[in-house]
Amino acid sequence: MITNTYPREVVLTMPELSNCPKCDSIFVKTQFRDVCQDCWKEEEKDFETVYQFIRKRENRTATMIQVVEATGIEEDLILKFIRSGKLKLAQFPNLGYPCEKCGVSIREGKICKSCAGELRKSLQEFTAEEERRIEMAKREKQGTYFVVDGKYKKF
Repeated sequence: MITNTYPREVVLTMPELSNCPKCDSIFVKTQFRDVCQDCWKEEEKDFETVYQFIRKRENRTATMIQVVEATGIEEDLILKFIRSGKLKLAQFPNLGYPCEKCGVSIREGKICKSCAGELRKSLQEFTAEEERRIEMAKREKQGTYFVVDGKYKKF
């Protein structure tokens, strides 16, 4: 019999009771479902409505506004379908979701390229400033001391 000498830590998230954000009924919230059973069924119907609309050849190039107007489904719910991976943007070239920083429409990631560039630049500036501060602290410690008139002086 082979035994594992290293203890294995298993992290499980326990389901919790929560109120449904749509209908306020109590349900067991899990990592897979954030609404109650009834609202989940309603969301599935809405997904089918959206998917049937954009699946048609003439609607594949529809924008988010056109999909919302044609299906009557809220934009937030369509965005939820995109973020959860139910709707693949590769098949629908004019659909996207907002950048979490500036709100411009993007097709991948969480922030747009412009915001990513700004973030990268800020991080580089912070890193350079931190390195400069560390170098200054090292120089401060490396000063030379001389004895002049019986007193220590730093030069």
